[in-house]
Amino acid sequence: MVKVIKNIEIYSPKFIGKRDLVIVNDKIEGIYEKIDIPKDFIEIEEIEGEGKLLFPGFIDSHIHLTGGGGEGGFKTRTPEIDLSSITKGGITTVVGCRGTDSVCRDMRSVVAKVKALKEEGISAFCYTGSYDVPVQTMTESIKGDLMLVEEVIGVGEIALSDNRSTQPRLDQFINLVAQARVGGLLSGKAGIVNVHLGGGARKMDFLFEMLNQSEIPADQILPTHMSRTKELLESGVDWAKRGGSLDITSSADIEHLEKDEVRPSKAFKYLLEKGVEIEKITFSSDGNGSMPVFDEGGKLIGMGICSVETLYREIRDSILSEGIEIEKAISTITKNVANILKLSNKGSIEKGKDADLVIVDKDTLDINTVIARGKIMVSEGKPVVFGTFENK
Repeated sequence: MVKVIKNIEIYSPKFIGKRDLVIVNDKIEGIYEKIDIPKDFIEIEEIEGEGKLLFPGFIDSHIHLTGGGGEGGFKTRTPEIDLSSITKGGITTVVGCRGTDSVCRDMRSVVAKVKALKEEGISAFCYTGSYDVPVQTMTESIKGDLMLVEEVIGVGEIALSDNRSTQPRLDQFINLVAQARVGGLLSGKAGIVNVHLGGGARKMDFLFEMLNQSEIPADQILPTHMSRTKELLESGVDWAKRGGSLDITSSADIEHLEKDEVRPSKAFKYLLEKGVEIEKITFSSDGNGSMPVFDEGGKLIGMGICSVETLYREIRDSILSEGIEIEKAISTITKNVANILKLSNKGSIEKGKDADLVIVDKDTLDINTVIARGKIMVSEGKPVVFGTFENK
């Protein structure tokens, strides 16, 4: 029940130097200059960290846990995600959502999947709703879901500026954000509205109109898919100046980017160069969501599946190829997300916080070991087998 990681360089995500870290059960017990382990304490597991870096466990705030899509018919429905796919990517906390399909992908299934992942050893939450407005909830209202369903921490993904959205009126959108805000206040949760932004001409218009016509602050919304087009990314800079945060979707076919699409790691660098505060930037994977390709007339011409492993791929690329400091890059999938979603025990390496940790090789930044709530989930880059179920 006790683990000691020795001689490892720690990014909390702020760099704090080479230290020894002690884990007791599922918590970080402390960070020390040097720990001497008594030889007769055989129940203490020692992990050698020489030549490695330690990061907080990654938080993916947008995963289709039960699958998604279906825009090309039933045969294009994407599958439910498994634990090992999540942990191989260094992810120790997930937030599940639904997308286009609100008929065959119901909220009860999402909540059940969240509970299953928690039993398997990682931390999991979800949003209530889908692309649809009005929002389909489990209880009688958005406020009811936030207050009465433990796993629900916000609303989403609500689709705007997209040919697949339900084309809501502005007043409908403002009302659902207001409900989410009050529900969050009453439940002590974030009440975040995760907004899917398509490539339509209206871009972020509804979001700016909400600020102009209501008292709701910009930080009540987390708009995602910001690197979909260069124009959308430019609008995001203005949104950040109004106090809003921006989420970049890491899943992208980097060999065949769509017209005007920006590679996620390059979009990250662009936002920093435009003066967007690092605390306002997050990444998520859109894992196991469909990756449809439409022509200019909205006709489906191709289909892929988003991968959770792209989350760290783009962060790693932003460090190695774009020259972004490790502290800044790692914060977008750890501390920044935890702060926005009000996950107080997540996102940083500190005494008393959950023992969610990722060990990477210093030279290559490849993932070596993943620890979730004190349990080793990935060792030497391979998922660990638990009980009678093998994570392949």
